[in-house]
Amino acid sequence: MGRILAIDYGRKRTGLAVTDTLRITANPLLTIETKELMNWLKDYFASEQVDEVVIGKPTQMNGSESESMNYIRPFIGNFKKQFPDKPITMYDERFTSVLAHQAMLAGGMKKKNRQNKAVVDKLAACIILEGYLDSLR
Repeated sequence: MGRILAIDYGRKRTGLAVTDTLRITANPLLTIETKELMNWLKDYFASEQVDEVVIGKPTQMNGSESESMNYIRPFIGNFKKQFPDKPITMYDERFTSVLAHQAMLAGGMKKKNRQNKAVVDKLAACIILEGYLDSLR
């Protein structure tokens, strides 16, 4: 069984998280500059078996799509062209950044590290993936 990869797509940086091979746990992977994301994905897919990709869907409080979908949609289109065999699932990402900050506080992370947006992005991707895994159970 292959892994599930989660993507918290952003204009500048993208957070990534991945399951273990049994799909039991979600783990923060890394944060990468968005302009390097497609090349990184090609390399990662060549070295790891990934069966599904979950992309955070930015949603407003009323359930409608946020403006961020205007730059996520082109990424998804490009992704489908580059990796037609990889199924994509969109998963609601509301509050993931807030939850990431709360997790860092609860874990005793120092203020300087909590202000590092790269840490927040990969934790947000992990929270998206945990939510998705919970929805499957």
